[in-house]
Amino acid sequence: MTGGGNYGSIMDNRYGAHETCDLHEVTAFKALCTTKSKTMQALVEDPQLKSLLQMDVQLSSRQLKELDMLLANAVH
Repeated sequence: MTGGGNYGSIMDNRYGAHETCDLHEVTAFKALCTTKSKTMQALVEDPQLKSLLQMDVQLSSRQLKELDMLLANAVH
């Protein structure tokens, strides 16, 4: 929203109950997927698949950190 005065800057980092719940759900799902990728890395023998799983774990770890920062700003 443009031209909203201070309202936009105050509310940008705050979330309601529904948004907070959604963030928790996405974070939980992402954590589960990351755990599965880490586990599968130890089980697969194909080097290309192992590399893809490793890249997925790295990306997912960064995304989980970002989600944690968003959750830290959420209204509880």
